[in-house]
Amino acid sequence: MRFPFLTAIYCLPLLAVLIIFCFPARCRVAIRMVALVSSVAALAMTVLLFFWYDRVAGGLQFVEKVPWVSTLGISYFVGVNGINVILLLLTGIIITAGVLASWEVAHRQKEFFILLLTLTTGVFGVFMSWNLFLFFLFYEVAVLPMYLLIGIWGTGRKEYAAMKLTLYLMAGSALILAGILGLYFAAGQRSFDLDLLEKAAYDPVFQRVFFPILFVGFGILAALWPFHTWSPDGHASAPTAVSMLHAGVLMKLGAYGCLLVPMTLLPDGARFWLPMVALLSVVNIVYGSLGATAQKDLKYIVAYSSVSHMGIVMLGLSSMNGTGIGGAVLQMFSHGIMTGLFFALVGMIYGRTHTRMVDEQGGLASRIPVLAAFFVLTGLTSLGLPGLSGFPAELAVFIGAFRAYPVVTVVCTTGIVITAFYVLRLLQRLFFGVRRNTNGAAFGDAKSAFGDAKSAFGDANTVEFIALALLMLFILAVGLYPMPFVRVIGSAVAPIAARLGGM
Repeated sequence: MRFPFLTAIYCLPLLAVLIIFCFPARCRVAIRMVALVSSVAALAMTVLLFFWYDRVAGGLQFVEKVPWVSTLGISYFVGVNGINVILLLLTGIIITAGVLASWEVAHRQKEFFILLLTLTTGVFGVFMSWNLFLFFLFYEVAVLPMYLLIGIWGTGRKEYAAMKLTLYLMAGSALILAGILGLYFAAGQRSFDLDLLEKAAYDPVFQRVFFPILFVGFGILAALWPFHTWSPDGHASAPTAVSMLHAGVLMKLGAYGCLLVPMTLLPDGARFWLPMVALLSVVNIVYGSLGATAQKDLKYIVAYSSVSHMGIVMLGLSSMNGTGIGGAVLQMFSHGIMTGLFFALVGMIYGRTHTRMVDEQGGLASRIPVLAAFFVLTGLTSLGLPGLSGFPAELAVFIGAFRAYPVVTVVCTTGIVITAFYVLRLLQRLFFGVRRNTNGAAFGDAKSAFGDAKSAFGDANTVEFIALALLMLFILAVGLYPMPFVRVIGSAVAPIAARLGGM
């Protein structure tokens, strides 16, 4: 019997949860090491999966399928295509960096890592499930821990942000569940397996009714305008690792759901509604970048920037051709790494200055040159500088979108100009402006972002550097040589584009 490779990937963080449960809370080092070892092991397996995936053959590979509740068409069905491989790799990278960024969590550390790894288990499961019942089960496991992670370990208006996020995402889950049940009964096959549902002949009217139900359900998690307002508040109040997973992975889960379910199963509905999605993407891109320009809080700047960049993903999906959809998937990966790096850096800077307000900081490059260098490179990734991952992803999206909606795409490109403005202005004020500290505390006495212990105002330590370097490695890899990623993604995107009538 072949080794269940995919099952092992999501069971690693789940096993770590069970082990951490057995430790008393005082075993802080042991808890951290279990979380780190499981995350590194999962990352190693996703890297192997990326290299072992046969991009020439394409299609669904590493399949594991076992009947579960046969009378209802529920089976344990996991597998990966080129899109899944990329997103599983993204998840492995972000959770490893997130654990390292949370190395000094002081408050209820045991419960924090249990919830963080439970969330990771759900995300891994979603990105490999090919039975919609199993998909929805993992989806809920991925979303629900966010309430506690923000409500307990967050900052600022954390209870408000946690409740707002939960209500929005539960509303999305309700729409998704209604859509899945509609697909199940309309198919007439008594099966939740995606490969069988894809062969069903859904009525065009049914498709036009149920496509927006499913797309909006998933789109809420992808911060689709006007259902995005939970995202900036959630990002700003979440602890560092949760912000990294939230923006880096969970938002991609929503975009992935839009691509996997309504766009693949309901092509007639997609052709009818996706032009409207393209118009909403304009608002996402331009409004998000303008929102980031107006913010003074570092986390809110990154949060609104994330809304803008997710608009680029939705624009690529709405193009209905292989170039645009492939660019959207590559943008999911690029944006996930970039935003994870952004939030890690914001948390580290906050841990030294004890403020997130840009006006209360300045001239930091002379004090923390390593963190400043990483922040500058991440900012340049955000504005699409060639040689970094944002450039090939955004270029492919805009090329694909221009073929379908030339006027809309030209308007969307104004978001790039606005992004360049606020990113360069932020870098100048934060790192190269006049050194200032208006919060009344000496820099050397700044509290750690993760606990009550005081630490000297120093540059990145070894653990922080490893986390940042891991993320930057993949930004450079995609930026300098994107073809391995493009080929893997292309093998999965081509059949979807052909189904939608694009090329």
